[in-house]
Amino acid sequence: MASLKSPPQSSSLLSSSSSRSYNSTHHHNNLSFNDTRHRTCALNTVKCDMMSSEPLKEVDNVKKPLVPIIDQTTLPKFLQTARMEKRVKRDSARLKLFSGSANPALAQEIAWYMGLPLGKINTKRFADGEIYVQLEESVRGCDVFLIQPTCPPANENLMELLVMVDACRRASAKNITLVIPYFGYARADRKTQGRESIAAKLTANIITKAGADRVLACDLHSGQSMGYFDIPVDHVYCNPVILDYLASKKICSNDLVVVSPDVGGVARARSFAKKLSDAPLAIVDKRRQAHNVAEVMNLIGDVKGKVAVMVDDMIDTAGTIAKGAELLHQEGAREVYACCTHAVFSPPAIERLSSGLFQEVIVTNTIPVSEKISFPQLTVLSVANLLGETIWRVYDDSSTPSRGHSPSLPHELSRPNPPPHSLPHCPHAVSRSSSLPSHSPRLHCPATRLASTASVSQSVTRLH
Repeated sequence: MASLKSPPQSSSLLSSSSSRSYNSTHHHNNLSFNDTRHRTCALNTVKCDMMSSEPLKEVDNVKKPLVPIIDQTTLPKFLQTARMEKRVKRDSARLKLFSGSANPALAQEIAWYMGLPLGKINTKRFADGEIYVQLEESVRGCDVFLIQPTCPPANENLMELLVMVDACRRASAKNITLVIPYFGYARADRKTQGRESIAAKLTANIITKAGADRVLACDLHSGQSMGYFDIPVDHVYCNPVILDYLASKKICSNDLVVVSPDVGGVARARSFAKKLSDAPLAIVDKRRQAHNVAEVMNLIGDVKGKVAVMVDDMIDTAGTIAKGAELLHQEGAREVYACCTHAVFSPPAIERLSSGLFQEVIVTNTIPVSEKISFPQLTVLSVANLLGETIWRVYDDSSTPSRGHSPSLPHELSRPNPPPHSLPHCPHAVSRSSSLPSHSPRLHCPATRLASTASVSQSVTRLH
């Protein structure tokens, strides 16, 4: 900064200087200016530090300052923005992760992947069932991410999430992002009969009014549910997780056929088949007579002698996918695999899935799967890496992955290293642990970032 000095007032200099006059083109009065006009220094000005360091250069017996050429690597200090300094010195102290009581295991895996500890939160229920939430650390001015699926019991988990949002808002959090791996009430997205409610829109309104700034959800039942929110929604597709696992099984591409269990899931199955070695597509045509009751009519496509992979967004009572598997076996399918993102598993799903119709049932851990509802054919894949990388992208104001592609961040130096003394050991870091009992679900949590099959070899190790 240059020192501020008052300009000298010299009348002799003004009187001795020669003046000239000219006629204005705008018909103004004649104005006279001095040839050697004195430059006055205004108050509260900033002097360029680069100009002061350069000597004066004499040109035509007149000393003029040497003006340097400013490029991208040479900038004066007062032109350097805070964004440039932040890109070099990234601080994750303003990012806070909190978990509800619905799926704490998934939240812990996400925190382990990101190298951050979970925030301390006190959640309890009173004797009459009311929910109490208190944040045990400051979130003032922080970007808060609340991890809570609205899985069964849906009403309890949804209300807990709303109370957590209110607690963060009243604690002066800067931004509140809801990470909802499974969005309940998503199936009630339209009116199929008269005098029905659209519960998906109602739930979106409640979340928005509670004070949430953004929602991050996995595999919504229909894409139109994103339009129900008046806040930004990041829709994360979990297909890369299942695609990576199927690629590791080394099934011949000529023997594969992707099957949609209903007409509504054709777009999802077509996208899945395109990334699975561009496998052929088959469709199971069914007519639903009532809720949770499905009747299979016929099959569109050829599955004889092939390995059929049935793809759906969720398995509730498994009526649709079980009847579809029966039809596939009748049509000559050699093996049938069931793949879905959300394992709701309402009774009698376990009996239907473990009846021998499926070679393997592949799901993700967006909804916690306990040992009580497990069976030998069940394999659980972790989406912690996928969600963790997406959270980083939202925090960095970067673009989120498109449909069917996993996120990849080019700047690896922007990620903090996980502190070994502050984070507990990840219990699911080992793939298909042999210590699990034979009846427990096989948990497949790869140590690499979950990416599409085309970039498996380029994945970056996250879990240690």
